[in-house]
Amino acid sequence: MVDLGLTDAQEMLRSNARRFLQDKCGRGIVREIDESDNGFSASLWKEISDIGWPSIVIEEKYGGMGSSLTDAGLLFEEMGWACMPSPLLSSSVLTAFVLQQSGNSEQKEQYLPLIADGNRIVAFAFSEPRYGWGPESVTTRAEKVGGDYVLSGTKLFVPDAGVADSYLLVARTREADASGSGLTLFVADKGTPGVQVREVSGWTGDRLYEITLEGATLSEEAVVGDVHKGYEAVEPILDKGTALLCAYMLGGLQQMADMSVAYSQNRIAFGVPISTFQRVQDMIITIVNDLEAVRWTTYEALSMIDNGAGSRDVAEAVSVAKIVASEGFTRGTENAHYVHGGVSVDMKYGLYLYTKKSRTLFSYLGDPGYHKKRVARLMFD
Repeated sequence: MVDLGLTDAQEMLRSNARRFLQDKCGRGIVREIDESDNGFSASLWKEISDIGWPSIVIEEKYGGMGSSLTDAGLLFEEMGWACMPSPLLSSSVLTAFVLQQSGNSEQKEQYLPLIADGNRIVAFAFSEPRYGWGPESVTTRAEKVGGDYVLSGTKLFVPDAGVADSYLLVARTREADASGSGLTLFVADKGTPGVQVREVSGWTGDRLYEITLEGATLSEEAVVGDVHKGYEAVEPILDKGTALLCAYMLGGLQQMADMSVAYSQNRIAFGVPISTFQRVQDMIITIVNDLEAVRWTTYEALSMIDNGAGSRDVAEAVSVAKIVASEGFTRGTENAHYVHGGVSVDMKYGLYLYTKKSRTLFSYLGDPGYHKKRVARLMFD
């Protein structure tokens, strides 16, 4: 069983993150960012960059902290508690891990130090109109023309693309077969001809973007890792990112418990706190039960990754954690609304921010249906 006890250094990381977020990222500030044109605060990003958060999992030789995934999980948990918006997962985790694992020396030297100090944001662009997180969902084509690749297709529901300086693109360079996925990874900078970015309209959650590739020409130097082997490189990194996403949802669920308990103890009805009502107690108990389930499954997955468990075991643990986190965070926000009653829809109170976040993250990096099928495949293949 995973040990949830923290070291002194981890306790300090958590407490410092909590103090920073209480001071710099209260719900009023989160609401302002949410209502801004691009859902991004350059000043907040600079402040977290100054204290090193974008560098947490990047190797020290590239200017990073080289911390464990469990350490990063503690940070992401606190970020989720504050409902803090940032491109940290897309740029400093998913993209950074891809470059560290598969990038050549020039790509690592060019991008990783800038990502680590927050001076370059890279959007991780995988999903497409046929939404999914397996290789079969990728239809964007990259055709070899001379010494270049010409990309055509659409990446959809991409976080952070509106504020990104570069994009990590996943495209198909051959049809899938039994030996591999046929996908290849490319890095393209903002302003590359043929790469167009627009915000997806009508979306009530986090800002998501469409990247349209219309004959975008990239040189061979833009290829990250081995041609045709992109999904094999990305899949274990998706597991790392998913485990940290679960930690973020854990933090959000912890806030739902904190807010619900505090409100129920202070809200008086019929002369007594509503915390004495059995139905209110039932709702809070449901939140706490989901909270503990997400906590144990998330930190078990993070611990397994840090301790070098086998890839199948890690994949199964991560998928279980994402199932529990997606369902638990969504259910937790619903129960928090029930506990709070009418005040829950007060924009200034800010509970709705967590509700929106739970819906956005429900499907990101795979919804429960996707991960249940994945667990079944891992168990019985």
